[in-house]
Amino acid sequence: MKIEDEIKQSKKFKSEFLRLAINISFTSSWLYRTNSQFLKQYGISPEQFNVLRILRGQHPNCANNQLISSRMIDKSSNCSRIVEKLKQKELVERIENKTDRRHVDISITKKGLDLLSKIDTKSDEMEFIKGNITSEEAKQISDLLDKMRG
Repeated sequence: MKIEDEIKQSKKFKSEFLRLAINISFTSSWLYRTNSQFLKQYGISPEQFNVLRILRGQHPNCANNQLISSRMIDKSSNCSRIVEKLKQKELVERIENKTDRRHVDISITKKGLDLLSKIDTKSDEMEFIKGNITSEEAKQISDLLDKMRG
């Protein structure tokens, strides 16, 4: 469906660049809601999922809040709060840094790794996107978004 129909806009956009910006914002919100709904069955949010994936990428090494924050998709997320929620769910653990007591290392637990494996088997490459565009189109859109950000 066209963005004009989605947002019920009757007038033409002032420019294709404005249309693109609104379309990206709308699509981002749609993608977040869809992903959030999918992850709800696993008891985690998209932000928690993002942190778990970052920690899995670091595994078996630990990470700290600064490293996690720098790699998060939503840079405005409260990393400490997200890590605390994941700790309460026993998906991550905090480990005292032996060389610098001011820093805390964060590591994904086996339970966290198992949860991500379970999600991986069910997500099947984001079926809700895959049904609408081809792999080649996905690559093209991704390349254009990379180019847009410069």
